[in-house]
Order: sequence, then structure tokens, then C-alpha cells
Amino acid sequence: MSTTAKYRNFCIQKRSAAAKKGQKVTKKFIINCSQPVNDKIFDIQAFEKFLHERIKVEGRTGNLGDTIQISQQGEGKIEVIAHQEFSGRYLKYLTKKFLKKQQLRDWLRVVSTSKGVYELRFFNVVNDEADEDDE
Repeated sequence: MSTTAKYRNFCIQKRSAAAKKGQKVTKKFIINCSQPVNDKIFDIQAFEKFLHERIKVEGRTGNLGDTIQISQQGEGKIEVIAHQEFSGRYLKYLTKKFLKKQQLRDWLRVVSTSKGVYELRFFNVVNDEADEDDE
């Protein structure tokens, strides 16, 4: 067994031991969709509904209960509060899946601005036509 494999196993055992002690874990995530919402190309209510339907708890969708709360916070922001282990990468994955479903994935990207905060930003498009006209 290599050194990295031993370290990985040690970390997993340590993490599972902490979870068995019954420590309450509360994580808060914010998805800032204000830029596309202000441009009226993004439906925040549909996104909130999508998250309610798709987030899995203990391997099952529609099993949120009191462990995960999803709500709108201000103009164009969605707040997800998890009272159990929950991955921010999973939230990013679901956001990208929603963008693909709405055919917005070509124009928007999901960027982590700080810990627990994700923002939807437009891709920076370089105007190549202006360069061709100069030649």
C-alpha cells in the first residue's frame, strides 16, 4: 500500500469517526444568479423548484425534510442550508445541469467567488469581427 493510499484511508476513518460522534454539521451555500436574472434570461423560481426536485438525501430525491432547506434570498440569490454533510461541488453540478436543460450553458458559467458562494457569470466573448475588419 502506498503512502498516499494510507493517508487517504486515515482521513476517511477520521472523517467517519467524527460523523459517528453525532456532531451537527451545518453548511450554508449561496448561488448568486442576479446577473442573468436582471437580464431576464434566467428563471429563478424554476431553478429553485429544480433544486427541490433533484437534490438527493441518503440516495433518494424528494427526501429533503428538515435536513436541507432551499430558499430565495433577495433579488436573484438562492440559499441552501444543509444540516448534514453536503458538497458544494454537488450544488455546482446541479446548477450546470439546470443550465444545460435550459440551453444556457453556452452563455453562462458557474464560478466559485468564495467558500460556499457560487455565482453565474457570462462568458467573456472576444469580438473577432472587429479584428477582421481592420485587416
